[in-house]
Parts: sequence; structure tokens; C-alpha cells
Amino acid sequence: MKPSSLIGALIAWLFVAAAAPAAAATITVHDIAGRDVTLEAPVKRILLGEGRQLVALALLHPHPASLLVAWSADMRRQDERLYDLYRAKFPLLDRVPFVSRGSPDTFSVEQALAAAPDVAILSGGYGPSRRSDDVVHKLEAAGIPVVFIDFVEDPLTNTVPSMRILGRLLGQEARAEQFIAFYQSHMDRITTRLAAARPALPNVLMHAHAGHMECCNSPGRVTIGAFIDIAGGHNIAVDVLKQPAGRPSLDETMARGQLSLEYVMARDPDIYVGTGGMHLQALGGLVLGPGVDPAISREDLAKVVSKPGLDGLRAVRTGRVHGIWHLFNNVPFNFLAVEVMAKWFHPELFKDVDPDESLRELNSRFLPVPLVGTFWISLDQKPTERGR
Repeated sequence: MKPSSLIGALIAWLFVAAAAPAAAATITVHDIAGRDVTLEAPVKRILLGEGRQLVALALLHPHPASLLVAWSADMRRQDERLYDLYRAKFPLLDRVPFVSRGSPDTFSVEQALAAAPDVAILSGGYGPSRRSDDVVHKLEAAGIPVVFIDFVEDPLTNTVPSMRILGRLLGQEARAEQFIAFYQSHMDRITTRLAAARPALPNVLMHAHAGHMECCNSPGRVTIGAFIDIAGGHNIAVDVLKQPAGRPSLDETMARGQLSLEYVMARDPDIYVGTGGMHLQALGGLVLGPGVDPAISREDLAKVVSKPGLDGLRAVRTGRVHGIWHLFNNVPFNFLAVEVMAKWFHPELFKDVDPDESLRELNSRFLPVPLVGTFWISLDQKPTERGR
């Protein structure tokens, strides 16, 4: 055998060996809801309460579709282009039944039970959450272990432990630790430098689902709003948004809601960040995501901030207007959003940070379906371009 062939065979063997599940054993995981769940692992039949978590499985397992026996349709509904990319890579997905249309109220316990999963992985968002006591009780009463992960409600706290949980469930602990080390190195670079420099924090308006509704739906420190603080900005929404109704378990800083245009104009933020995605394509909003041309995203962003009230903000007058992919609010590689925003907020401090290069490394090392498209955009093209 030629040396090159021998090396190729060795690499292939190492990949297969790394991907091969360990022998089945009983494990106990401490999930994000604070529950100790005992089950047989590696699991072979997964019910995914939120379809978008397929991306998290794909970071750790070479054939995630082979593990699914049921999932939610939220990925198809919210980002059909991303859904089609995963279908093309994993045709088995077409055989996996949906147990909901992509919302907690459409989740069918009967269909979930019929799928006979080894485990139900729930995460909130567009599926049953920690507050879905009835669903959890029925699944567990039928002998189906329920494990909670989270990338959306408190991503800064829960992303790393969630990936570690998935690693244990899938028998891919080493792969999970590789991703966590990669993730943490990028987060640490931002936080360490900010802690040392202690720069003044710019006031930031985050306009969620930009262009879809009247100004301005905005997150507090929950979901994608959580990344503003750690990236070195001050989110003007947290000064007024209070505890959401019906969510007594959440601190008031976890609130999200509607800011009045009058409030936004009075605060006159230094930086505008609109969030967008494919779900806004038919709604006249900011379109970002896989396969999107940056010229389209930039045009959408310009339209959004040209509306009366927004057009006179300091952020618009000084060219500090940006857009970011909303789905960063519910994926494990949310460090990209932090890197991009840190560069927008403090361009000199992070002039050597290159989110495009970080995305390329993520694609080459971890993602079986590479992210190619426009995931961030600026009206002023100089600071940070697009994430292609």
C-alpha cells in the first residue's frame, strides 16, 4: 500500500473509531432543569422536542438522522432553506415523523409515545419546555426518560452543559469536549480582553425580527439579547422591560417585549442591531441566513432603518447599523454572535478578531452541513462584513 493510501486508511479508521458509540451502559445525567435522569446510553432512538436541535446533534454525531424517531417541524417552518440543506445531507430525515408543527401547543404526546424513543430531548423554544409539566409527566409515566437542554433561554449559562449532556447521551463525550474547548476559547478571548480594557459600554438597541412589526420588539438579557452584555454593550431594553407575565421563575432581566418608538428615540442608542432570518422573507423584514446574498440583506437592513423615527437615531447617522441572524439565539455556536457584536461595539479593541475565520473553522471542524450564506451584515461594510 502506498504511504498516502495508508495515511488515508488510518484517518478513515480514526474517524470511524471516534464516531463509534461505546457499549450500552446505565448513566445518570444532571439536566438543565436540575433533574437527575437515569437511562441507557448511548441512546439509539431520540425524540427531539425542538427540530432546530438537530444542528446540535450534528455537531457531535456523524449521522444524526439515524438516531431520530420523531421531531418537531419548527426548522422546516422557520428556515426552510436550512431544513432542505439538512435533508439533502441526511435523506433519512424524510422518514422521520413530526410530532408537532413547531409549537408547544401542537405537540402530540400520542405520536411521541408511538415513536417509542429511548429518550425525549426537550429544550423549550418551539417545543415543550420545563414548564410543560403535563407532557413531561405523560412521557415519563410511559417509561420514556426526559432530558432538558437549553441554548435559548439562558445560553451563556447553559450552552456548555447542554453540549456535555448531549455528548453523554450519544456516547460522544470526546467530541463534545472538543467542541466545548473550541467554543470556550472564542468566548474567553472576548471576555478576557474586555475585563482588562474596561471600555465604556455603548448603548445598543437590539431590534428583534427587524422590519416585521412596528418598532421595536426587543429581548432583555434572554435569548439573543444575552450576548450584548458579554460582547461589551449596554442593552437599552433591560432598563425598562420587566418580568414577563406568567413567567415567575424568570428574573426581570430575562424579560423581552415591545419598546415604544418614543423610548428608543429618547435613548438615541449608539448602535442599532436588527435580527433577521428566512422567516421574515415573506413578511418584508430583514432576511439573513444560509444561501442569502449579502446585497439582499444590506438592502433589507437599509429599508428597516429608513423608517421614520429610526432614521434619525445617532446609530443611523453615524453608520453603526448592523444585522445578525436570529437563529444564533438557539444554536450551540452562538459564540459567533458574541464575536461579531464585540467587533461592532469595540472595533479597535477587537480589530484582530475575524468572525469569518471562526465560521470557516467551525465549518471545517464540526459542521457536516457548512453554514454558507449571510449571517451578519453592516450598512458600513468596513467593520465586519457578512460571515460568508
